[in-house]
Amino acid sequence: MVIGDKGYDSHALREQIEGAGLESIIPFQKRRRGFEIDREKYKERNVVERFIGKLKENRRVATRYDKKATHFAGFLILAAIKSWLKIIC
Repeated sequence: MVIGDKGYDSHALREQIEGAGLESIIPFQKRRRGFEIDREKYKERNVVERFIGKLKENRRVATRYDKKATHFAGFLILAAIKSWLKIIC
C-alpha cells in the first residue's frame, strides 16, 4: 500500500504503483474526479508524518549533514531512540 497526499496525484504514478501490485491511497485533486479512497487507511498517513516531523527536530537529520548513507541511518536510529525515550521517561 502506498499512501500519499494530493501532491502525488498523477496518472503515471498511479499506474506505476498498481503495476508493482500495490494499492494506491492518494486523494484526487479538486480539478480531477476519480475513485474514492479508503479514508480510514489515509488517516494512518498522519501518524507517519508526525513521527518524521519529530525526527526533523534534530538539525543533523533535517539538514542531512552526513554524506554516507550508513552514517545518516545510524543517526536516524539515534534520533528515533531519543524520541521514544521522551515518551517512555
